[in-house]
Amino acid sequence: MGRALPRDGRPVVATVGTFDGVHLGHRAVLQEIVARARSRGGRSVLVTFDPHPLRVVAPARAPKLLTTPREKKRLLAETGLDYAVFLAFTPALQEYSPRRFVRKVLLDGLGMTELVIGHDHGFGKGRAGNADVLREIAAVEDFDLDVVAAVAAGDATVSSSTVRRAVAEGRVGDAARALGRPYSVSGRVVRGDGRGRSLGFPTANVHVAEEDKLTPGAGIYACWASTGSVRVMGALHVGPRPTFPGASDTLEVFLLEFDGQLYGETLRLELVEKLRPVAAFPSERALAEQMREDVAQARSCLRRNPRLNC
Repeated sequence: MGRALPRDGRPVVATVGTFDGVHLGHRAVLQEIVARARSRGGRSVLVTFDPHPLRVVAPARAPKLLTTPREKKRLLAETGLDYAVFLAFTPALQEYSPRRFVRKVLLDGLGMTELVIGHDHGFGKGRAGNADVLREIAAVEDFDLDVVAAVAAGDATVSSSTVRRAVAEGRVGDAARALGRPYSVSGRVVRGDGRGRSLGFPTANVHVAEEDKLTPGAGIYACWASTGSVRVMGALHVGPRPTFPGASDTLEVFLLEFDGQLYGETLRLELVEKLRPVAAFPSERALAEQMREDVAQARSCLRRNPRLNC
């Protein structure tokens, strides 16, 4: 890695990690490096990775992403961070020992003077660069090290894996509390088979281009949908459509109080609460009656609490 930052003599407070989700635990680390850098007249820097390291180390175990690189950049821009370095994770980088990573990437590449990590962080080959190893390296290489304590949401410690589990199980309210915001999915609006329109509920079918983006478990959700300056309430269907044999899975949203054309537009969906599981209905009429109830429940939910959960 060549020099990632221009050298101007100011201290550099850095952190390292995948930071998938940019959840409350990540934000605690970022707040710490931003505060420390500002108090020292320095710069705050995050070194993160693309692709996710497990895509290289163990592809079969690589998780679906809570945040794509584009989403992560948008979220990081809200933190006050001075720089985010997206480092390509390659087989060669995988072989770096913690000491070599610190020397080549953080000290030589960034001019780091202080390192801040999360309580469970590990990097370098085999994730051997934990807090104890880093304390030994810091003593030899002469930089400061600080470890940020765990952050809890309810009774659980916040981590990317627990958020992924909550999203996959449809517990988007739990995910939102750990993220500090609703979990979101974005995609382009494409043409569907028109079943929603025939039922009296024209839906926008959303195609998520990123195959490694985590979509929530099957169900009906209350959500916010936004594109450009437009942000409206929605009732979202995720997964199979068992009322229609042979129908493919969809991610489609009925937008409340909206009348417009969205084909080709990118729609961002913020999932607030799961309303019910997907179910098969004996007729299209029965399904339409349930959809009316879903829409009323979504409207009530979103009006009561427009942010994290209902």
